[in-house]
Amino acid sequence: MISVEEAKNIIQSQQVDWGQHKVGLGQTIGEVLAENVYADRDFPPFDRVTMDGITLSFDAFNSGIREFKIQETQFAGVPASSLKSKTNAIEIMTGAILSKGCDLVIRYEDLEFFEQEEERWVRINLDTTERWKNVHRQASDQKSDELLIEGGVTITAAEVAIMATVGYDEVMVLKKPKVAIVSTGDELVEVADSPLPHQIRKSNSLAIEASLNQLKVPNRLFHLLDDKEALMLKIEGILKSYDVVLLSGGVSKGKADYLPEVLEELGIEKLFHHVAQRPGKPFWFGAQPNGARVFAFPGNPISTYACFRVYFVPWLLKNIGKAITCRKATLRESFAFKPSLGYFLQVRSEERENGVVDVFPETGNGSGDLANLARSDAFLFLPAEQDHFEPGKPYEYYSFDISNLA
Repeated sequence: MISVEEAKNIIQSQQVDWGQHKVGLGQTIGEVLAENVYADRDFPPFDRVTMDGITLSFDAFNSGIREFKIQETQFAGVPASSLKSKTNAIEIMTGAILSKGCDLVIRYEDLEFFEQEEERWVRINLDTTERWKNVHRQASDQKSDELLIEGGVTITAAEVAIMATVGYDEVMVLKKPKVAIVSTGDELVEVADSPLPHQIRKSNSLAIEASLNQLKVPNRLFHLLDDKEALMLKIEGILKSYDVVLLSGGVSKGKADYLPEVLEELGIEKLFHHVAQRPGKPFWFGAQPNGARVFAFPGNPISTYACFRVYFVPWLLKNIGKAITCRKATLRESFAFKPSLGYFLQVRSEERENGVVDVFPETGNGSGDLANLARSDAFLFLPAEQDHFEPGKPYEYYSFDISNLA
């Protein structure tokens, strides 16, 4: 039996490259960019007007002229007009390309318009200004071919906007694994079924499915009965089609717990079986040479979810380019745990204004008490080296909410 830290290290050492693929730009948020993005032209691509108003020659303004004839109106999205006279001005709108012969924009708030001999004129109510005022100069942000976004970042709406601006309708991102979620056990029935007194509805596989959907990881559910030959046949087929297999149940010491034997007979290298922890002590992990990674979780609901959250989720995120650091939270009530095992204590969390997370034990009735998950919102890891834990000390903290990890 190995320690929790050893189990983490073994799993994290399994580095996998699932490749890259292109997805539509609108589907990229949360994905990891697998290519560099470069400017296809200057940013901005032209001298861009930043205020509604008029544009004119700075030299004319600087010479003392304050009244100008309005030559025409230029809107955004049309080619640049040309100033015909230094004593003219062009009414212009935000976002328009700067008119030719102009190097100054005066906003409406500093202007008075009037009619003179059936022509529109404007009076500027400013004593001083500067050349290029209210003009976003071409290439002042980025020049053509400069690097805009380096590969490896997690894409947000900001990156989407930049990539759209430079013409990326499809984007190369890191591919996520195809995951098979396999529940085992003759006692399990479908969620919509009415269980007999000796049966229970499936829950472990559905919780994992929902979590993987939240992480946008492709997955499929399977259910296998406690029959060794059927397990051999079905799992062999699953291993050929999936990058990761997550199993729930069948890994302990019961007479129908065939999975450890079946997996090794199928050529999966066992990297460990049994971790000095509660819940989830019978956890089995292995790797198929040049193939799938197999996480076989104990079947009790809390055991399955603890192993999934503590071991699988960080490993998955690391291998899709989103390595995370484990947070810590402060225990606010004393707690005692006698066995010499690491303990994943269910806790209720309260986050303070300074970002510190305080937690309070919600122990429930053991690893089969599924309902207690609703009263708690995280696991707090209490190390095996001690059996009494005083309030005020920080410990590793695993929130049930994985949305902020992705």
